[in-house]
Amino acid sequence: MPAQFKDYYATLGVSRDASADDIKKAFRKLARKYHPDTATDKKEAEEKFKEINEANEVLSDPEKRQKYDQLGANWQEEAQAPPPYPGGGHGQSQGHEQEFHFGGTGFSDFFEQYFSGGSRYGFQEEYIPRSGGGGRARRGHDIEGDILVSLDEAMHGTQRPISMQTVNRQTGAVETQEFQVRIPPGATDGRRIRVPGHGEPGHNGGEAGDLYLRVRHAAHPEFTTREADVYHELDAAPWEAVLGGEVIVPTLDGSIKLRIPAGTENGQTLRVRGKGLPKAKSGERGDFFVVIHLVLPTQISDAERELWEKLRATSNFKPRA
Repeated sequence: MPAQFKDYYATLGVSRDASADDIKKAFRKLARKYHPDTATDKKEAEEKFKEINEANEVLSDPEKRQKYDQLGANWQEEAQAPPPYPGGGHGQSQGHEQEFHFGGTGFSDFFEQYFSGGSRYGFQEEYIPRSGGGGRARRGHDIEGDILVSLDEAMHGTQRPISMQTVNRQTGAVETQEFQVRIPPGATDGRRIRVPGHGEPGHNGGEAGDLYLRVRHAAHPEFTTREADVYHELDAAPWEAVLGGEVIVPTLDGSIKLRIPAGTENGQTLRVRGKGLPKAKSGERGDFFVVIHLVLPTQISDAERELWEKLRATSNFKPRA
């Protein structure tokens, strides 16, 4: 069951030779437009937001982008080949008899087949002796996949309906399971959520394996995360950095006032305690970090030029002293 090819460059509206900065800018522009929190048509925006997140996930990662570019025109031939075992893409059992397709995870089949970060199967096999013949019972393999989680979901937790379609590659038989997955508050990027009994079915009476869904934070136009800490890049004018002042910054809890100290340097990080994501074990929250990015004016009026020239003439500042 080959996956439908995704043109990630077209999704972000960039050329194939776009720079990393071009991709970042294109994503942020589209993410602001289609973020479900601000869009008018939330259902349409949610689907579009998932698409641009998936495209950004691949194109912003140098290794994934190189793999995607190499796939290129050969994607149809690659799609006809059975996915590797173990590793990436749709899950398969030994002998390539089964493959698994997920719905509700936020990622397309194409992404799962070629760019999912982990193998669908663990390597443990548990054999359980059975009396009366019929062979030994074997526990089914574990299956692993990715699930796209928004920062709002990671902040407050949620229930996500998931469907898993099992396809027997030899007979073509299809079986679909539908179930709910609880995403707990403080679900950090990379955390694995265990769904017991939803892995590969057991053999000869053995129990089923487990499903592990790896949390992938949906890229946000304003925030990035590291564990439970949240980061925000703040554009600042030169006079704000030199003189200091108060600015309004967004957080996961809404906007707050932040004081920029006088003499703040480019790249300096300001910390606001307890405004990050919840920590799974302690219940406390991570911190919120504001990274200062100094922005210089590219166009100035005659009056502004006169002031800059006056500053140059009177300032004792020696940047190369």
